[in-house]
Amino acid sequence: MGNHAGIVRHAWLRAAFLSVLLALCAGQTSVAATLDPSIIGKVQTATFEVVSAKPSSEAVTYEKPLPMDLVPFQERNDKYYSIGTAFSIGKNRYLTAAHVMIVPMGGLWGEPALRDAGGHIFAIDKIEKFSLHRDFVEFSVKNGPDVAPLEVSTAPAMNSEVFAVGNALGTGVVVRDGLYTSNTPEEQDGRWNWLRFSAAASPGNSGGPLIDKDGKVIGVVLRKSPNENLNYALPIGEAVNAPEHLADFDTRGQYRLDIFDATVTSTLKTSFALPLSFDAFTTAFEKVNNAHDDQALKDLLAKEPEKLFPNGSGSDRILRGHPRMEAFPALLTRGNDGEWGWSGKSQAKTQLSNNGFIEGGMVGGSMLFYVHRSDDMPAAKLHADPVLFGDTLLKGNMVTRNVASERIRVTSLGKPVQDTVYTDRWQRRWQLRKWGIPFANSNFLTLSLPVPDGYVTVARLTPGLFEHEREVDLKAMLDFVGVAYHGRLSEWKDFLREGAVLPAALGSFKIDFDDAKQFRYQSKRVSFIVPNDVQPIAPDNLLVLGFNVIGADGKFVWDVGDIRLNRIANEPDGINTISTVLPSVEPV
Repeated sequence: MGNHAGIVRHAWLRAAFLSVLLALCAGQTSVAATLDPSIIGKVQTATFEVVSAKPSSEAVTYEKPLPMDLVPFQERNDKYYSIGTAFSIGKNRYLTAAHVMIVPMGGLWGEPALRDAGGHIFAIDKIEKFSLHRDFVEFSVKNGPDVAPLEVSTAPAMNSEVFAVGNALGTGVVVRDGLYTSNTPEEQDGRWNWLRFSAAASPGNSGGPLIDKDGKVIGVVLRKSPNENLNYALPIGEAVNAPEHLADFDTRGQYRLDIFDATVTSTLKTSFALPLSFDAFTTAFEKVNNAHDDQALKDLLAKEPEKLFPNGSGSDRILRGHPRMEAFPALLTRGNDGEWGWSGKSQAKTQLSNNGFIEGGMVGGSMLFYVHRSDDMPAAKLHADPVLFGDTLLKGNMVTRNVASERIRVTSLGKPVQDTVYTDRWQRRWQLRKWGIPFANSNFLTLSLPVPDGYVTVARLTPGLFEHEREVDLKAMLDFVGVAYHGRLSEWKDFLREGAVLPAALGSFKIDFDDAKQFRYQSKRVSFIVPNDVQPIAPDNLLVLGFNVIGADGKFVWDVGDIRLNRIANEPDGINTISTVLPSVEPV
């Protein structure tokens, strides 16, 4: 089932994606007794499951063997995930919901296909018609079955008995009865009326036919009512009378980011020619959708540039204030009063061996992590080995798999499918890594900033359908992530030799220390010496650099705003701390 509210960047697609995943659950079966048995047989023969092949292998490892014996026999032995319903309306012509067809796009499952009651699989041949807003797709299959297509009726009688036919909850095609009760205008522009009906509809019904007592199709079942048993179907005439050989996009919604409450209304109105193979259709769909996401983001950030940090009076408190010195990262967000401030704090801590630990928290839809490496793990090794980093991060227990009633922790995702570097506005080099999670048809996306004592990481789970959207959102938000660099003097010495991971602000940065003699700090903006008689100097001294956005040479840069040198690494700031606060803002 789907949700056509159209708020926040194709939100109905997100809701549809999640509800399609619910079709993997077990459920109930019933047959309406008032429908003629001969009609039931014909309808069931012309109605199919839409399935997607399970991954043949995965690199995921778990804390213990999965208790698959607790999973129902059919589910654990099926080579396919059941994601929706389709039905025949002509010779090698089939209909289903658009959101069912696009669930596998960009994901880790196989292409959508049809499965009949005998278990025969029919691959998609060509996409013939498509409407994102009306939420339907017409297609053909390869070597399709010889079935009698369902007849259609475009003028159903109000309050007549109707039957929802579909793959309810992944249990196979069933028929359930109710009434055609009312019409509801399409929410965006009222261009047609949804059919409202009281026949039961469950996840997995999406794309199935809504039929009358004579077995004629009056609508395509699309979504379940959230508050009552009055469900939604697209009138069949909206599908069969749609233009031939055209993929049509005409939707609008609101787009926003977690950094502020500003929104823009984004309109996606375009089309491209059909028929296309599923692969070619996917490429064309993603091109359209990704370009729309990019433009919506651009429009939002350009909406009020004079108020976007570091511009405007709402930024003054951060620009002129003291830099953040906490090791845990934070997200710069704008409140209702227009003032920018820091959001996010550690909400959970997992202890690792040898003084290591992981702290985690959430801001909006993003996960924040601070990984303090174990003493016996060289920073350069951790920063250079994506498998080691991924396995370390997973010790924070953020990725699990539900099997029956148990939550099983994922201990490794293997090698990432992507390992690149993204440089943000402040010239910080984030390691962008993406791991496949086949059982969730999703990727785990991390953007990680190496620091002397480990990592600062921002992460999101990205279903394939929304992968581009969530990646560009996350990259945009990195410009608003605050990071302080913590490390013992010995860790700093090693870290500064890792030239490729250093942000531009540390490119010419130098520290030197001699045991029991002195500590020397030197950068483009300041240099000083701390002699041993002022503070004892040792490799375990904790050096913390707090960064701020600073106006310099007519532009804003990200640079050190505070320097603290503690006598020992685990001692709180106080009498044994040397602190040097640099000017936060200079005229621009």
